[in-house]
Formats: sequence, C-alpha cells, structure tokens
Amino acid sequence: MSFNPEGVTRRSFLGMVGAVAGAAAMYSAMSTMGFASQSNWRGRLNLQGAPDNTNILILGAGLAGMTAAFELRNAGYNVKLLEYRDKAGGRCWTLRGGDSYTELGGFTQHIDFAEGNYLNPGPWRIPSDHFAVLDYCKRFGVKLEPFIQVNYNAYLHDSEAFDGQPQRFKEVATDFRGHVAELLAKVVDQQGLDEAVSVEDAEKLVAALKRYGALNDNLDYVTGSESSTFRGWSHPEGGGVDGKPEPSQVNSLSEILNSTLWRNLTTGDNLHMQSTIFQPVGGMDMIAKGFEEQVGELITYNAKVTRIHHEGDQVTASWISADSGSNEQTETADYCICTIPFSVLSQIDHDFSPRMSKIIDSMPYASAFKAGIEFKRRFWEEDEHIYGGISYTNLPITLISYPPYNMFSDGPGVLLAAYPWGAYAYQFNALSPEERIDKVMEYGSQIHPQYYDEFKTGASVAWHRVPWTLGCYGLWQDREADYQDATAMDGRTLMAGEHISYLPAWMEGAVLSALDAVERLHTTITEI
Repeated sequence: MSFNPEGVTRRSFLGMVGAVAGAAAMYSAMSTMGFASQSNWRGRLNLQGAPDNTNILILGAGLAGMTAAFELRNAGYNVKLLEYRDKAGGRCWTLRGGDSYTELGGFTQHIDFAEGNYLNPGPWRIPSDHFAVLDYCKRFGVKLEPFIQVNYNAYLHDSEAFDGQPQRFKEVATDFRGHVAELLAKVVDQQGLDEAVSVEDAEKLVAALKRYGALNDNLDYVTGSESSTFRGWSHPEGGGVDGKPEPSQVNSLSEILNSTLWRNLTTGDNLHMQSTIFQPVGGMDMIAKGFEEQVGELITYNAKVTRIHHEGDQVTASWISADSGSNEQTETADYCICTIPFSVLSQIDHDFSPRMSKIIDSMPYASAFKAGIEFKRRFWEEDEHIYGGISYTNLPITLISYPPYNMFSDGPGVLLAAYPWGAYAYQFNALSPEERIDKVMEYGSQIHPQYYDEFKTGASVAWHRVPWTLGCYGLWQDREADYQDATAMDGRTLMAGEHISYLPAWMEGAVLSALDAVERLHTTITEI
C-alpha cells in the first residue's frame, strides 16, 4: 500500500497506526503530533499577599486535597480538610499485613501478607516525566526506587496461540522486529523506495535495518547467531567443553500476527511508561504519608460530607461521622476546594449551579480490578529468572507484574496477579473476594504452573466497590464541551482532582489540578 502524507488526514493516520500496532503505538503517534505530552508542571509555587484570616475549606484528603492544603497553608491561609476515611491519601493506597478493608456489599478482607510485602490497589508507578509528584517526593523525603516496566525475560501469553504456552518477550519482540526489518530491507534493496530515498540513504537504511532486525548477509531473518544474540539461545553460551551455544528457532511472522502477542510489544514505548519509572520504597502510600506529615494537623478524619451549601460570601459543608453516622457538624469558610470524586459528589446534597451539577452527574467512573497473590517463594525469580517487569496475557487477569523490590530474597513475595479494566473488571467485581482469588489462580496458573503449589494468601480490590471513589477514575462524556466549565469557580468552590486534568488516573493529574486551583483561587482572593 502506498502512503501519501498529503492525502491522509491526521485522524485517519492515527486510525491506521492504531489498527496496525495497537493502542500503545497510537498513543506514541499522538505524542509526536502534540496531542499528548508530558506533565506541564512549571515549578514550585511562590504565593504572596494572602489576606489575613481568610479561611479555605478543602473536601477530601487525597493527593489533590493535601497538595492544595500544603500550598495554601504555606501561603498564609487558614486551611481545614475534611476526609471520609481514617487515613489520608485517597487512591494513593497500600494494603499490608494486618490491614482490614471493607468494601460495598459488606465484604471484609483481612490482609495476611508477610512483613515487607504489600499490594498497591491504586497507583503503582511514577513516570520520570511526572515532575510535580517527583518534586514533592524529594521535598518530603519519600525514598524512591526503580520500577521495572519492560522485562525482556517476562512473558507474552495468548491462550489460543503457541499451544497456550507463554512466550518470552525477547523472543516475540526480536522475531517481530526481524521479520518487519527483513521485509523493509528487501524493498529498499530492490529499489522499491527509489522515489522516497536517495541511493546513498538507501544503502545506509539497509545497513541499519540489517543490524536493527538481526538479519543475515542475505537480508534474511532466520534461525542463526544473528537472531539468537537478541532472542536468546537454545543452548546458552558457556564455558568449557559444552560452551558452544546453539541458535534458537525463530517464530514465523504469521504465527506472531495470528496471535495477540504483538499488541503489547510497544507498551513500554508509551510516553508515561518509558524508563526510568519509579515507585516509593515500602509502598505507594509512602507518598500519602509524606504529605500527611506536612498537613495532618489540618485534617478531620472520618468526616463524611453530607451537604455543601453556599450563602453570600461563605460556603458551608455539613458532615457526619463516617463510623457512627451521627452528630452532624458543619464547617464554614470563605472558599472551598472540592476534590471529592464526581462519582461520590453526585450523591451529596449540594447547591452547585445547574451547569456544574450536570457535569458532575454525567461523569461515570472507569472500572478496574487488582489482585495481589502472596506465594511461599519467589518462584518467578528462582525458576524462570524474571526479575521485575510485566507479563501480558489475553486471559481476564490481563497481566502479571513482578515485584521490583526484595529481589533474591528468601521467603514469600507478592505478585500483582491481575489488573483488568472494563468488562473483565466488572466480572471480577461481581464475585466475592474468595471467588476472585480462585479465578485469578485459575488463570495465572496457565502462565506459571507453580501457582497452586506455592500459594500462601491473596487480597483484591474491585474499584466500583470502594466506598470513597465508586470507581477508578473519571471518564468525560464530552470533555471538549464540559472541561473548562468544570474548572470554573462555582459560587465559592473550585474543583480539583485527577478528573480535573488531562492526566486522568495518574497522581500527577491530581497534583497539577490542585496546583492550578490554588493559583487561581489565590489570584481571585488577592485581586478582590
């Protein structure tokens, strides 16, 4: 198929890229065209001139709420936060041994992980271009360690391809790249692109493709030393009389294309998945704890907001104890920043404008599910030499992520054993916690046969059953039409949170939305 850049719209081109290479490649193309970009953090705030005795009420002590509280308090405002839970952090949350968690429907899980092991039900990685989150980690002394996104020794798995056997990422990636490079190299070598490149450029392109695709001197991608150098050897290189390696058998292009394995080859190329990626040492909630150490004295915990009301130049939030449901109290302030997810805010009595109310009520929240399984030993390291990274599958669990901490240690380890979205997540949501773990074990054992012999305990979080969010992250029905109105001051209230950002589901989106709300609120107040 010929390609005429002048005759193809950007929209149709993105569709072509998405059809050929999947969502990750499409996102990459969008980034190149300027439709997706890194964090727009502009640096630390330096607010001046806060009027004396100006009271700001913040609803929700997740990262957005605590960011706003930290910056406004430092600027000289009187700040109070109301938080539904008995701890801060919102979706920046970690489950460890000894924790208990009750979800909607009354299911209670008692976490029994060994000391040092944990599950991050929400965010689990920090891209290196999420500058605001990284800066707060540095300021608050939150120690970070590398998170391994791509591991060429991890697996790609399709239950209907390769007899259902998982394939090493390095094998599929090398074979796909090699076959594609061979096709292009032979087209170039036969002057098939003579109108697109000069003779000199064509020669350089062939040489580059030969190296890139591990092609032999005939520009063939075949079983041999060239391909095995990248995909691995059938008999590894070694020393002594048995040290000579034996090449591994390459997979045909047809085999790869007829499977789903190629769909995840470029996931690590996504703008927010590119190395280096980080995670906090000890669990994601170390970030929440870092914020909480700064603003914890400003937070009223177990405060379930029941009503938000504006009157004159004040805003009032009524709340009851989230534990007992009694003793209604009120907090009154000059202004409010509301970080309550719209999925919950839509169920709270309020007097926001009809326009804001419509936006709040129209936003559904994405479904997601996570399960953490603790095994008696780190068999993925000991038996299969997988140290960190992610294996992908077409089974309902979607992926398996290997812990990048405590490598080579004896004793138990926790795998993120399932992380589906959409329809698969809804199916897991409908099950009891015990049934979820049973299904996760059933699917995961098709990739790692050691599952049943090594099982110790498990925990799961179905995000539509989480009382304080009722879903994973906000989904805009018509962002183009509604976004700017959602960011506008409504009465004496500004909205903030990951849903008020173009980085939904990321901590960076929550933090940036809070910084933006703080700046605009400060400007509004000081210009009066």
